[in-house]
Amino acid sequence: MKRYILLLGSAFTFVIAAPIDDYMQSLKVQAKIENPSFKGFDAKRGEDIFFSQHIGKRGKKISCASCHTNDLTKNGENIFTGKKLEPLSPKVNSKRLKDVKKVKKWLRRNFKDVYKREGTAIEKGDVLTFILSK
Repeated sequence: MKRYILLLGSAFTFVIAAPIDDYMQSLKVQAKIENPSFKGFDAKRGEDIFFSQHIGKRGKKISCASCHTNDLTKNGENIFTGKKLEPLSPKVNSKRLKDVKKVKKWLRRNFKDVYKREGTAIEKGDVLTFILSK
């Protein structure tokens, strides 16, 4: 019985994780095109991207952490709109990174807000790898 429950739990986890895994796989393909020597996504690079500050939206010096905080397990607040943000970490917020369409929209918008450009596949994959590690 325990073995059955364990197998069922493992299968359920696999099904839930599949959409973001598929998206990460597509980012790997794009990353290899962008940089043929690409070896894989890196959480440390993603952390550096997440916390680095830039003159972004409205000429304000910001980073991803400006809204999402230094602790991804805590609530954040959009510094421009005041909108409350649920924790970014999928370990404490089961809704995070489940809807790939929202993830793509979020990455596109937030890279433009902070960097004033869309992120590369490598940058997106690194940031997602960092977030998934939290």
